[in-house]
Amino acid sequence: MADFETAFDKMVKREGGFVLSTVENDLGGQTYAGIARNYHPGWEGWKLIDRSELDNPQLTQEVREFYQQEFWRRCSGDKIENQQIAESIFDFSVNAGLRTATKLAQLVVDAIPDGIIGPKTLAKLNDCDDELFISKFALAKITRYTEICKRNPAQKKFLLGWINRTLGDLV
Repeated sequence: MADFETAFDKMVKREGGFVLSTVENDLGGQTYAGIARNYHPGWEGWKLIDRSELDNPQLTQEVREFYQQEFWRRCSGDKIENQQIAESIFDFSVNAGLRTATKLAQLVVDAIPDGIIGPKTLAKLNDCDDELFISKFALAKITRYTEICKRNPAQKKFLLGWINRTLGDLV
């Protein structure tokens, strides 16, 4: 089965590490380790950040627990046999949303795209050719990012970063 710690370490690097930032036109607003305040205002870590406790070890633990609960477990990362497939779905869930990532993964393995990784989708993910899945999933992700930029041209400044993030799955 896939390992959360390995997936988490790779994902948090892609998110820029344990850094507090605000990027112009980023719909998520202020972020810490990729956790967007606009999308996750109730996250417990914001209390530590608002008290300027960025060096508090509890903050790192809050980040890890957040990603494990909100993304890894919900995309069934523990039940996916192939590490690379689990990492790719997990990383895209963090970047584009759990439902979007799950539906695209389901389309790639010819499962009903209901946005939930249940037993049928899981069986297809665990039975698919991993290299073929990663390639098809990468194309689906890039298509999704292109659609975002067409709908909202202000997001075009993120496109190259999103594509590079996606291509990282192929190496």
